[in-house]
Parts: sequence; structure tokens; C-alpha cells
Amino acid sequence: MKMNVIRRSQMIGLTAMDRSIAKGYGRVEEVWVDEAGRVSYFTSDQGYMPLEAVATVGPDAVLTNGQPQAPSSHGGVRLTYSSIGIDDPGDPINPLIRRVVRTRNSNEPVGWIDDFLFDWETGDIVAYVLGGDIASPFASRAVLFPEDVEAIDTDAVVIKDDATYRVKSEPEGLKGFLSEKSQQVKNLVKQMRDRLQSLINPDDDPETVRVKVKQVKGELASSGKHDSNALDEAADYLQDKWQDLQHRVTQAGTRMKKALENAWKRLTK
Repeated sequence: MKMNVIRRSQMIGLTAMDRSIAKGYGRVEEVWVDEAGRVSYFTSDQGYMPLEAVATVGPDAVLTNGQPQAPSSHGGVRLTYSSIGIDDPGDPINPLIRRVVRTRNSNEPVGWIDDFLFDWETGDIVAYVLGGDIASPFASRAVLFPEDVEAIDTDAVVIKDDATYRVKSEPEGLKGFLSEKSQQVKNLVKQMRDRLQSLINPDDDPETVRVKVKQVKGELASSGKHDSNALDEAADYLQDKWQDLQHRVTQAGTRMKKALENAWKRLTK
């Protein structure tokens, strides 16, 4: 499971802000998915914001990067920071909340999408939180994973016929996600992760990563500012996700390149 995962409900209401000039774009009002069921935009009162513009998601704000607005005098792309909101994304997108859920061979709904968790770097949805009959054995809500989704239509999410046997309770299904941990642990994971990005190499083995996680944990512990139990939990989480840490070492440059390419395509349509 990936580290850059947030609930849709956790993102709603966060302040959207350019991280370079602290310019606010209002609060996040909705998260939108494309035809493939991948998160591609969010909206505030400034319009639609492409997901690739997101630099990081914090407890209080969604911080964005500047977007290419025009060619520079040297023929390249220059970043400006006026507003990244656009009136029309130009691609078919839809909200997913309250979308009916049904099985492949039945038109009768078995529930609806009550929430979902997604990776804000890739847009991939990693878990669906369902309400309705499918969740009745778990009191209120159940968790469904993407491998049981066959199609996301404009009017329904179609799941495998036997998927109802694999849904889990919300606490059980989401226990491995960082978004479900306490804010203190999440903050420590972010601090440690940011430091580790400069220490971890793509070819480091698990034992090397473990040593480096322990090193960063020791640096934070020596400050005397952090709860030891929260530090232990954060370090254990990062150790479990060492492959994701290595992936992030190379992901940052790739992500920025993709953001520039996509923004340039929108400008030159």
C-alpha cells in the first residue's frame, strides 16, 4: 500500500494554495475521476485544478506547483503563478460519490460509493468505501478493493459477481493506510520520509533502508520533541513501505516532467 494516499472526504475542505507564493485558491469542493476511474482533477472556487499540479497534501492544505502558462523568450516553458484554476478541463470527468454499485449480471444496486481513498501522486483509487446493502453485515460501511471493480460507468460502478464475499469492514480493510493513522504519526511519517528521500538510493536493499530509517528516527528522538510511541509507529510504517520510499526517490522528477508535458498539451490544443 502506498504512502501518498488520502480519503476523498479528508481532502474536501482543505485550502488549495500555491506553495511558492502562498496564494490561496479557496477550499477543495470536489474530487473528480476520468473515464478510466482515475482521479484527475479537484475543484475549488477558482475552477478545476489538475491533479498533477499537486505538490503535497498536508493536514490543512493542498499545496500546488505553478503551471506553465506561456512559452518563454528562449522557446521553453516558463512557470508562472497567476492561477492554476481552469473553467473546463476539456476531458470527460465525473464525481464518484453516491455512484450506484451493482454486480455484472444484475441491474439491481447492492450499494453506493460513500467515500474512496486515492494516491494523490498517480490518481489511482486504492480502496472504495461502500454504503448500502453490501455493507449491512458490517453495520454501516464496507471496503472494496480495485481488483473487484470491472467497470466504472457514468451511472454505476460494476463489480464482480462474487465481490460481495470479499468486502471487509472499514477498520479491517483500511488498517494499513497512513490516512487512517493519528495526525501525530502522519506528521512524523512525512518528516521522516522527506529526510529519507535524500538518503535512500533506488538500489538499497531492505536492511540498508532499515538502518537509514533507524538513523532518521534517532535524529528526531534526540530533539526530545516527539512522543516515542508515535516515533516507533512512524518508523515501523516506513520500514514496511520501504519499496514505496525507493519509488519516491525517482518519482519526483518524473512527476514534474509529466506535469509540464500535460500542461503544455492543454495550452497548445
